[in-house]
Amino acid sequence: MQAAEAVTKAFLFFLFSKSLIESYLDNRNRKHILANRNSVPEKFSGQITLEDHQKAADYSIAKIKVSKVFNFVELVILLIWTLGGGIEALDKFAKSFGLSELTTGVFFFAIYMLISLLLGLPQSIYSTFVLEEKFGFNKTTPKTFIIDMLKGIALGAVIGFPIIYAILWIMNALGTYWWTYAWVFLTLTQFVIIWAYPRFIAPLFNKFSELEEGEVKDKVVALLDKTGFESNGLFVMDASIRSSHGNAYFTGFGKNKRIVFFDTLIKNLSPDEVTAVLAHELGHFKKKHIVKGLVKSVILSFIGFAILGFLADWVPFFTGHGVATPSIHAALLLFMMVSGVYTFGLIPLNAMTSRKYEFEADEFASQYANAKDLITALVKLYKHNASTLTPDPGYSKFYHSHPPALVRVKHLESLIKA
Repeated sequence: MQAAEAVTKAFLFFLFSKSLIESYLDNRNRKHILANRNSVPEKFSGQITLEDHQKAADYSIAKIKVSKVFNFVELVILLIWTLGGGIEALDKFAKSFGLSELTTGVFFFAIYMLISLLLGLPQSIYSTFVLEEKFGFNKTTPKTFIIDMLKGIALGAVIGFPIIYAILWIMNALGTYWWTYAWVFLTLTQFVIIWAYPRFIAPLFNKFSELEEGEVKDKVVALLDKTGFESNGLFVMDASIRSSHGNAYFTGFGKNKRIVFFDTLIKNLSPDEVTAVLAHELGHFKKKHIVKGLVKSVILSFIGFAILGFLADWVPFFTGHGVATPSIHAALLLFMMVSGVYTFGLIPLNAMTSRKYEFEADEFASQYANAKDLITALVKLYKHNASTLTPDPGYSKFYHSHPPALVRVKHLESLIKA
């Protein structure tokens, strides 16, 4: 009983500390953005109008206000699932059908996922049709929204349920060190999904067309030849059917790598600027950032399964988090729910590493493309995406995977001088 009480106290301490830190950083960020709302930073005064700057500030502040509301809702929901007895009640309901243990576990997760989907709908609907609509970014129709949701449910069932079934079987059948087998299985499964995503999963939601012949493609192909990068195609994604935000990314690995440009990116940037953005993305690949990220994910997954392997047999882990009746499926769900609470402090470390990678990718881009084109491309993206130019430095260091606009542009300018 003492151990369970200690777990409960630790959980509440970490949970409310997380909430207080989030609230404090949000307030800092909101005040800093608001204080700089009426003046464009001198570095960007020739490219960003005051109206655009104020739109970005208002958009950022609106997102902060919305996130504070839904963060509180998520806090309440988590407490209901855990200390409020939600997992325990769901477990009893799933067991009441008299199914086999593994089938009960999959049914348990199916109900949980359905409830989570319904609870998350208000935030998705508000963010898409109110917040994004207000600032002119939303292009998603109610029909597209519903179709995407139904496709997501179907995909989750086809891919997710067999994975859950397999992990629960491993937990139940392979003895004390089941967690090593579960880790190997999930790691291999993730690699298969990464491989399959560009060809079989992404096309379910978006249309991908070959990059058309012309100046953009000529410059992109020349850059790929110069850097020695081989891909399985250059594609343009119809991102504009959902949003006016622009981006570009790599997907897949091995011979199944693809380069994907949002159609909004192609529309808003010049050919030289598109090439500079791609050079930055190539920098992530050439500097092994993608491989490092995968290795890091595999290592953290191993550590997570090792911890779960211990906690699944430790009764206070269950009772201390509000689950009176231990089971393998309850252990898996409970661990998934609460692990983020205890690892919240790792966020700034991950963000710091990511910002380091961004600087390295910019350095690579400056060697194979014109850094001035990358600067103008970034400024255009900040403008079109309404990204604030003046985030709070403390907030940015804690959360942001990319350096603030001013810091990043100054770094690129130093590369030009060098």
